[in-house]
Amino acid sequence: MQEGVMQRMWDSSHISGGNAAYVEDLYELYIRDPNEVPEEWRDYFDKLPQINGVTSRDVPHSTIQEHFLYLARNRTQHVSPAVVSSDHEKKQVLVLRLINGYRVRGHQNALLDPLKLQQRAPVPDLELAFHGLSVADLDTPFQTGSLFIGKSESTLGEILDLLKNTYCGSIGAEFMHIVNTDERRWFQNRMESVRGRPEINAESKIHLLERLTASEGLEKYLGTKFPGTKRFGLEGGESLIPMLDEVIQRCGSYGTKEICIGMAHRGRLNVLVNTLGKNPADLFDEFEGKKLHEMGSGDVKYHQGFSSNVMTPGGELHLALSFNPSHLEIVSPVVEGSVRARQDRRKDNDRLQVVPIAIHGDSAFSGQGVVMETLQMSQTRAYKTGGTIHVIINNQVGFTTSKPEDTRSTEYCTDVAKIVDAPILHVNGDDTEAVFFAAKLAVDYRMEFKKDVVIDLVCYRRRGHNEADEPSGTQPLMYQQIARQKTTRTLYVDQLIAEGVVTEEEDKAMANEYRNALDNGQHVVKSLVKEPNSELFVDWAPYLGHEWTAECDTRFDLRRLQELAHQLNEIPEGVVLQRQVGKIVEDRRKMAAGALPINWGFAETMAYATLLDEGHQVRMTGQDVGRGTFSHRHAVLHNQKDGVAYMPLAHLAKDQPQIDIYDSFLSEEAVLAFEYGYATTTPGALVIWEAQFGDFANGAQVVIDQFITSGEHKWGRLCGLTMLLPHGYEGQGPEHSSARLERYLQLCAEHNIQVCVPTTPAQVYHMLRRQQIRPLRKPLIVMTPKSLLRHKLAISTLEELAEGSFQTVIPEVDALEPAKVTRVVMCSGKVYYDLLEKRRNDEIDNTAILRIEQLYPFPHEDLLAALSPYKNLKTVVWCQEEPMNQGAWYSSQHHMRRAIAEHVPGSDLQHHLKYAGREASAAPACGYMSTHVEQQEKLVNDAFTL
Repeated sequence: MQEGVMQRMWDSSHISGGNAAYVEDLYELYIRDPNEVPEEWRDYFDKLPQINGVTSRDVPHSTIQEHFLYLARNRTQHVSPAVVSSDHEKKQVLVLRLINGYRVRGHQNALLDPLKLQQRAPVPDLELAFHGLSVADLDTPFQTGSLFIGKSESTLGEILDLLKNTYCGSIGAEFMHIVNTDERRWFQNRMESVRGRPEINAESKIHLLERLTASEGLEKYLGTKFPGTKRFGLEGGESLIPMLDEVIQRCGSYGTKEICIGMAHRGRLNVLVNTLGKNPADLFDEFEGKKLHEMGSGDVKYHQGFSSNVMTPGGELHLALSFNPSHLEIVSPVVEGSVRARQDRRKDNDRLQVVPIAIHGDSAFSGQGVVMETLQMSQTRAYKTGGTIHVIINNQVGFTTSKPEDTRSTEYCTDVAKIVDAPILHVNGDDTEAVFFAAKLAVDYRMEFKKDVVIDLVCYRRRGHNEADEPSGTQPLMYQQIARQKTTRTLYVDQLIAEGVVTEEEDKAMANEYRNALDNGQHVVKSLVKEPNSELFVDWAPYLGHEWTAECDTRFDLRRLQELAHQLNEIPEGVVLQRQVGKIVEDRRKMAAGALPINWGFAETMAYATLLDEGHQVRMTGQDVGRGTFSHRHAVLHNQKDGVAYMPLAHLAKDQPQIDIYDSFLSEEAVLAFEYGYATTTPGALVIWEAQFGDFANGAQVVIDQFITSGEHKWGRLCGLTMLLPHGYEGQGPEHSSARLERYLQLCAEHNIQVCVPTTPAQVYHMLRRQQIRPLRKPLIVMTPKSLLRHKLAISTLEELAEGSFQTVIPEVDALEPAKVTRVVMCSGKVYYDLLEKRRNDEIDNTAILRIEQLYPFPHEDLLAALSPYKNLKTVVWCQEEPMNQGAWYSSQHHMRRAIAEHVPGSDLQHHLKYAGREASAAPACGYMSTHVEQQEKLVNDAFTL
């Protein structure tokens, strides 16, 4: 009977590898309490062999799994799982445990440090004695289990040699932390089948030498021609260039059409010239300080981006190196966004045609929080790109003078990647062929499993942090060794000469050929396509050369507007809405019919619907964008029967443009950077990021400073990204009241961005349509409301949507007699409605209220037009809810004064522009409702009485 039970187990594949997780869960229960598992499984676990008298309950799971596999492979022999009594059978399990020990911890004995200075702790798991084995067992044959050795039985000596060669050579592979069994087996197969070092032919070796020659040759040339000039050279990590070459060519063989690369400073110039094919003459001009751009500030040479086309076995491939500021890792999510945009454009759902490569520094990868954020987005619906190939240029020093123990709390700088089960290949940068193999493995894994993979290129930094730095003052022992260390190219040349692959004369000729190409200012990438296929590029021509004042017609046919609105509110049969959501949809049906005034949610949704109807793509992400943080949008509906989401905007027409609305994971920095990357790659899409609260953008300030507000000026990168930032003082305390309007206004210059504060549904409708329809591509920062989403006065009509336009300044709306007006109050945002209610309640007829809806670029002419009816002005007030040192007061008052001076020439009104608002404060708002109410009443009263 027992034999029949076991045969059914084998037949069900429970323990033959396909359901390892299931078996391990059962084993966990068995360890805790044998009675918790079914009897047939309890009998089986009880009969597992003892190891040195220790029961199976104390044996590591990996050993048990290996034994399962061993039994499964021999199931045709009907091996009985009875207790094993002979010494040989006991040692068989110990051998399986030894194999597992090398797979798990072999990387800790790998020869990774080119300088041979690393002091690594002994690894007991790799010792025979630790597993109850000895040298006396080396000639004894054992079953090999899952070991890819080519035969089912080998001596322990042969097994041990294979394990050491595979896992303790120049590549230290970490993959046993991966949960997926297929992925672990894939790595075991690829590593063990070639002993961690496949043979490569002479042609490939010569090509590797040529790439190393280019890598070293450029650094030597720059060091000679521009001594002491910062270049963040690649000396000590030259094998990066042949690695990238193999990654690109191998991706091309899979049919990849585009690769986007993000990297910081180290080796960037080398990659520009030797990988992307930038003309060396152009680089030399940059070193000499020549101005290469007619407009903008420009940027230093090791921040510059570049793009080119190269030829691969699979055809022409477009390379794009992203521009990058000094904030190191922040470029990684930007690259991911650009890749996702390109994949969407190509409808590349398999994520094979566009591949991201992220090149990191060791300290930055372990120390910068945006790395973790970017890794976390790698498999999410909104941000997945099919896996990123990460390369760490591991100098073993960090950024300046630090030691590894000061830069991280983990053994490796790459350990953070384990949070997404990414395999990690540590490789000795001085072993060029090992680097070559690691590149192949990384690409093949990414293409097979569509997940991130990391290559840790363990190298060194021959010079200091930059070429003006002297590193021996802080790392004397390391730099004594570096002074004696042969270069990576010299080591490889010596190897190839010894193998008879090249001669000394051929080696010298190769080096001279490269130097001559540099002297002549020639391209040095042999695979470079001189006349690239323009279809691989994004066409930005329609968006160039437009002035801010370009008119934009955002009107939309009323009948078609209503048709679209009715379509959005037709809920398919079987989709059951939650009660409050159903009420919102019913109200929107009435709004579409003209029976109810239009609110914010309806108008905003119709902006997206009309844009889709006109052929424009829309993408929106943020932590609550589907319903909206304040439950106003409900663009994504959730069926109360099964929880399945339904998005009406995606069902307007069969051939409509792409519409994506994703609730993001809890990140601001990486997510905003991703959307910036997406927007800079897809000018034809309205790309929106909405903060849950406006001040959440604080966590992404580096993206705003280094990319959104300055990217065009530094790098000529146009971007139409829209940021929706909820802003308004509702007495909810210092957090979440303010979107920090003042920060954006401080960054405004040279027409770099737009800052708007819409106060009506029609305004947000036309503002969003203007952002997409107008060919101008500038970031749009929007202070969106909270309480106004349902305010009784914040309403619009269908006619205002169909026939209106975005008003940068909204003039007085009540029928005041202009001659009686002696006071004008200017404001932006929610405070307008407080002012309006105060004036109406108190029946004040001498004060006009003007709303400035676009604070930058400041609408000078439109403000003049709004002021023009009032010839008897005596007082002009700026009213804001924010404290005096915040909000628009300091950044915008000079614009207002100028308009006042032109409206009343010779008047000193501009010198007496009054301020009504909160006193200066260190915090954005108070935390007590009673105080908030007092402050709000005072600033509103001040607007009418100062």
